[in-house]
Amino acid sequence: MFKQSRFLAVTAAALALSIGAVNAASAAAPDVPPQGGPGMMGGPGGPDGHRGGMQMKKALDKLRSQLNLNADQEKAWQAALNTMKQNHEAMRESHKQMHAQMESMKQQPILDLNAMYAAHQKIEQQNAQLRDQTSAAWLNFYNTLNDQQKTTVSTALKQRFARMEARREKMHERWGQHGGMHGAPAGASAANP
Repeated sequence: MFKQSRFLAVTAAALALSIGAVNAASAAAPDVPPQGGPGMMGGPGGPDGHRGGMQMKKALDKLRSQLNLNADQEKAWQAALNTMKQNHEAMRESHKQMHAQMESMKQQPILDLNAMYAAHQKIEQQNAQLRDQTSAAWLNFYNTLNDQQKTTVSTALKQRFARMEARREKMHERWGQHGGMHGAPAGASAANP
């Protein structure tokens, strides 16, 4: 029972985040380049590279047009979008502050790992609250939808989940070819020294 309710909560959060994250990414261009290099998950070669955000935005715009939102639903959409944008910006700002604080702490002759950990935990807790607010705003939007609209969203999410699963399995196949990382078939590391 717990696993099922946890799965439902994760699915609801995925809806909220998949709707919201792309709109935030398209609304505010990042001030800093994505971490990693070509081929890294956040870099230009990764799935969220140059085209990833635009493709996602197009998919969400298409979904939004399919939903044919009424005035109340549009208000809920805009409220969720505004909450998400504000919280996204707040998280980016807290990340910048944490980075500056960590850089300052690294200049000390002896690292205060307790202080570094405490600073990191504080930011993580703040960001978790912001993510919860954003998820709640998108779930409020979702709850304004009728059954037909929810079916449209569900279909889009199921397609997205299937693409994510296919990408995950493809990655596991590659990992198995490169020395048997987690999830690789047994004996893969012995076959590929």
